[in-house]
Amino acid sequence: MAKHHLDSNYLDPNYEPVVNHSGNLPFREILAARMQRRTVMKGSVGAALASVMGVGLAGCGSDSNGGGTTTGNAANTQLGFKAVATSSANEVVVPEGYSARPFLPWGTPITGSYPAYKPDGTNTGAEQEQQMGMHHDGVHFFPIDLKAGGNSSSEGLLVMNHEYINQSEIHPTGPNYVAGERPADEVRKEIAAHGVSVVHIKRDTEGTWDIVFGSPFNRRITGNTEMDIRGPARGYSKLVTKYSTDATETRGTLNNCAMGPTPWGTYLAAEENWHGYFANSDANQPREQVRHGVGSSSRYDWELAQGGADQYIRFNVTPGTGTATDDYRNEANTYGYMVEIDPFTPESKPQKRTALGRFGHEGVIFAPVTEGEPVVCYSGDDSRFEYIYKFVSAKPYYAATAGGYLLDEGTLYVARFNDDGTGDWLPLDLNNADFKAKVDAAVGTTVSDIVFDGFENQADVLVNTRLAADIAGATPMDRPEWGAVDPNSGQVYFTLTNNSQRTEAQVNAANPNAENRTGHIIRWSENGDDFTATGFDWDIFVFAGEQGTETVVDDEVIVSLTDDNIFNSPDGLWFDYNGRLWIQTDGSDAAPYQNNMMLAANPETREIKRFFVGPVGCEVTGVTSTPDVKTMFVNIQHPDGNWPDASQSRPRDATVIVTRDDGGVVGA
Repeated sequence: MAKHHLDSNYLDPNYEPVVNHSGNLPFREILAARMQRRTVMKGSVGAALASVMGVGLAGCGSDSNGGGTTTGNAANTQLGFKAVATSSANEVVVPEGYSARPFLPWGTPITGSYPAYKPDGTNTGAEQEQQMGMHHDGVHFFPIDLKAGGNSSSEGLLVMNHEYINQSEIHPTGPNYVAGERPADEVRKEIAAHGVSVVHIKRDTEGTWDIVFGSPFNRRITGNTEMDIRGPARGYSKLVTKYSTDATETRGTLNNCAMGPTPWGTYLAAEENWHGYFANSDANQPREQVRHGVGSSSRYDWELAQGGADQYIRFNVTPGTGTATDDYRNEANTYGYMVEIDPFTPESKPQKRTALGRFGHEGVIFAPVTEGEPVVCYSGDDSRFEYIYKFVSAKPYYAATAGGYLLDEGTLYVARFNDDGTGDWLPLDLNNADFKAKVDAAVGTTVSDIVFDGFENQADVLVNTRLAADIAGATPMDRPEWGAVDPNSGQVYFTLTNNSQRTEAQVNAANPNAENRTGHIIRWSENGDDFTATGFDWDIFVFAGEQGTETVVDDEVIVSLTDDNIFNSPDGLWFDYNGRLWIQTDGSDAAPYQNNMMLAANPETREIKRFFVGPVGCEVTGVTSTPDVKTMFVNIQHPDGNWPDASQSRPRDATVIVTRDDGGVVGA
């Protein structure tokens, strides 16, 4: 069935339609007001283009090295490897003295009857439910003795997301249609290739990692796994479906990108571009779908599965003639959340934590916890002109009793970046007088092409998080993706991947390039070093780009990109246990950047070196390590060609294990 009637971009699983038409002051304009007298040239090989620079991070003791206030050992963040060159080879490249090998590729059997992967694509849906999913993404290593207070670096649970699928590779000859319907088992297989994998792994005496076969921890969570709805939206009428008439349950998690390990040892999967999985042919869609871009057709046509099974027709969210208990008009409202999974309790149901908001979650990052203080975490909404959020729990953290309940009550904030280098966290809470006044003033007006008629209650605010942030006056950002908190300084970092939608009419002194395709990394310090503060100070850590791209602090060039560290479209971001910052890319593979890569940065000196280059066509996304930082796990997503096995024609997403040949700390 051809889908030529769709926007051609819509078939791209990474496509995020611009649906923010709030008119809030764009971040580029705020940056321009702050930096109007500070313009540098972005030098390149044979061309010079105007660019912008960062300024010193106010209020946190930054110096010419951009280090800020730190409490760690500077020697622990030094980069002791020789930078690798860019590469267009269909292989993984790591520095001299390092080794890399693929691990757990798509289709690897990990549970149940352990069905073997079939290179011809003939594995069934039931078999895929027992195998590694497709398109590996956010990943975390949980030491096997974590719950007992241990930090094993030789055995643990590796947990990772599977963001989306490649239909041309998952089936022998791509997707099929029979009289306009999809074969039911093809749909079952595609749904099973989404979700999350939990894999018990162990290193043998020779240093080789492998699956612990038969372990009760080995588990697949898919797009059809039963899940609970928790937090303020539990029981809310806009989440009522035929499956859950009391709005307390749903099925599946989809398009999971980055993730976040919690302080109590669970895994949060982020639902990002979930809107594309649903179809609504009704001419008048509710705002819960309009603000996210749900279309008249879905990306994979799961709702067209033969036989009309309930688990498939739920992707058709077109209202029927009855009530919400008779159809799936509200099914899309049960997606767009952070999903908590306890890897150490295989029988547990995943929990959708609605208090963290409903939007295109790229991931979540927790601030360091303090006994007796609230839990704080941050999340980016990965779409052009969307926002950065912070959640502060209502209840305090106590290590002995901490659990997911801490994420069910609290305040969700959205960020506003001011032109003087300060910022404000704006509460999305109807009990807050300022927010309530903005809501009341917006009633009857058009917000993001939606005629706003108010919020019923706090659950309605959270189900419509993007709309609430529009009304609050948040700053639209250039695709905020992964975040990370520096374990030494406490500064919070976020990647702003790119924004190709910027037009010539939007060019200004601080953002002189239309179609910003290279992105940058922003960071901030919370006021008083208090993560619950409602104010912060921000700056730019680095601008991505080609050779000669400069980041300037107080009129001094702090970073000037060279052959050793050019990069574009920063995406993945992670601090290792010693405080090195790892930056992954998902951008253009054209010259001079070539294949996507991972770089390491010293946050104190802003030294950046290229450490890892992926194979052809891939995105380098998701990174974690053992606690001793001697084994690193890096995910490779959507490779082209016959990687990682040259003898097979189908590419397979895989994790790459990186180690130093001398057994030392990775990156040191």
